[in-house]
Amino acid sequence: MLRVVVLGAAAGGGVPQWNCGCEGCRAARSAGHELERTQASVAFSGDGEHWFLINASPDLRQQLNATPQLHPKAGALRHTPIAGVILTNSEVDAVAGLLSMRESSPFTIYAHDKVLAILTSNSIFNVLNEKHVRRQPMAIGEPFEPRLTDGVRSGLEVLPFAVSGKSAWYLEGKAHPGGETGDGDTLGLKITDKATGKCFYFIAACAEVTDALKAELDGAALVFFDGTVWQDDEMIKAGLSHKTGKSMGHVAMSGEAGAISRLADLTLDRKIFLHINNSNPALLPASPERKAAEAAGWQIPADGTEIVL
Repeated sequence: MLRVVVLGAAAGGGVPQWNCGCEGCRAARSAGHELERTQASVAFSGDGEHWFLINASPDLRQQLNATPQLHPKAGALRHTPIAGVILTNSEVDAVAGLLSMRESSPFTIYAHDKVLAILTSNSIFNVLNEKHVRRQPMAIGEPFEPRLTDGVRSGLEVLPFAVSGKSAWYLEGKAHPGGETGDGDTLGLKITDKATGKCFYFIAACAEVTDALKAELDGAALVFFDGTVWQDDEMIKAGLSHKTGKSMGHVAMSGEAGAISRLADLTLDRKIFLHINNSNPALLPASPERKAAEAAGWQIPADGTEIVL
C-alpha cells in the first residue's frame, strides 16, 4: 500500500514569507494556521514504517516534528524512519533541509549527477558525513529501487524523467559544477509500489507542459504538479519580482499554455498543485482562482495531507 504525506505545499519562502506583505501572506498571518504552508516536500512509504522524502525543504525540521509518521520510534534513543531523500533539483528550497539531517543517522541521498556535483562543490554539505549518508546518482529514464538503511529492498520503484526547467537561480551567470550541457537540473519522478502497481507522479518545477509530458502522465492515479504561479506575470504585476514564472522555470496554472488547460484532457484520478507561491491567489479559499482550479478538478493541499493508494 503506497502512502504519501504532503509535508509542505508552498514555494520558496513559504506562506507567510518572513518579509512579505502580499495579500496571501497578510491573510495567512490573520487566519491562524489555516492558510499557512511550509516549503514543498512530500514523504512516501510502501509499508507505513520506512519512508523516503522527495526534496528536503528549509522547513524540514518543522515538517518532521509535525508529522507523527516520521517521528523516532518509541523507546529509541536515536532513530528515524527516513531511509532516503530523493532530490528533483538543486534549488535552495529543495536541498537546504539536508543540513537539518546532519546528526549521523544513516540515509541515502539520491540525485542526478548534476545536482550531486552542486552538493559536492559546496563544502557546507560535508556536515552530512558520508560514512552515514551515502550519495547515489540516479539517471534519467533509468528506474531504480531505493534501499532501506540496512540494504533491504524497499519494494518501491523510482523513475526519474526530465522536464522543462532550468538550473538553480543562484548559478545564473556562474559556471555549473555539473557542466552546462544535458538535462538533470529539473526532474520529475514516477513512484511505483511494485507489489500493487499503484503509482504517483511528482513534478515540483516545470516550465512547459509538453506533449511528451502529457503522454507520460495520462492515466495516473495521482499527480503532484508545479503550481507556483496563477498567471505568468503575476509577480511582476504584484511588484514582487521582475521575473515571469516561466523565466524561473515554472509554468502558470492558468492560461492557454497553463497546467490546468494543458492537462485538462488527460485521465487523472487525483491532481494536486504543489510548490505554490505566496503571490498565487489560488491559495485563498474564497478567491475566483481557487474556485476555478477546483472546478477543473485540482486540489490545493494543506500541509499534513495524507493520501493512500
